[in-house]
Amino acid sequence: MSVEVGTSVGDLTVRMTRAQLVRYAGASTDFNPIHWSDRAAAALGLEGVIAHGMLTMGTALRVVTDWAGDPAAVRSYSARFTRPVVVPDDDTGVEVRCVGTVSAVSDDTVTVSVEVTCGGKKVLGAVTAEVARPAAGR
Repeated sequence: MSVEVGTSVGDLTVRMTRAQLVRYAGASTDFNPIHWSDRAAAALGLEGVIAHGMLTMGTALRVVTDWAGDPAAVRSYSARFTRPVVVPDDDTGVEVRCVGTVSAVSDDTVTVSVEVTCGGKKVLGAVTAEVARPAAGR
């Protein structure tokens, strides 16, 4: 498959729940109460408990690593936090959608831009990953 600007690298929708936030807090040791307490979130003027920014950012990268086939192929990754992902206190949670598109190609690198939305609103901005260009035949 040829890789050129505009090529889709994937579309990933992930559901985030409060239970996942608790598990991520344990794994990351980020126990900030805005990630589990409605009271703490409200005290800071937030709409509710919010997902960890790094969880959202890591989730967005999955669309790139799934496409690349090897996480080690990612040479760089960056994103700007634009809006928090509010996670309701129910069993359903909230969906985060990540859509990746090739935005630049050089001899040895493919740059992928990822649009990350929740409820139709952008939650990460300027999301780009530089990936080692895949071998021929991919």
